[in-house]
Amino acid sequence: MSYTVEGVELETDDQGYLLEADYRDETVRVIAAAEGIELGERHWLVVNYLRDEYREHGHTPNFRNMLKGLADRLPGCDSKALYDLFPVGPAKQGAKVAGLPQPLGKGGY
Repeated sequence: MSYTVEGVELETDDQGYLLEADYRDETVRVIAAAEGIELGERHWLVVNYLRDEYREHGHTPNFRNMLKGLADRLPGCDSKALYDLFPVGPAKQGAKVAGLPQPLGKGGY
């Protein structure tokens, strides 16, 4: 599996996660469409949060830390709200849609 973004083929693992992070907004749109997600403002807040965390720490947070970290950016954010945005799993599917490599292990920091 791979995604084609702006004429460039991006390599993925067998689950559709990019092998190398790609921070273009068009990448988010392409992957979200493949995941059946219609992007809204709240999706972009989560995507940008995950990208910031990946840039700063080299990995994305686990779900619990994601909830804590998003508290300032998404007031009233709870687990149900995140699952409404990313129904397969906010931490993993969110990272995939954000154009980041697959989170490994039990989850982040």
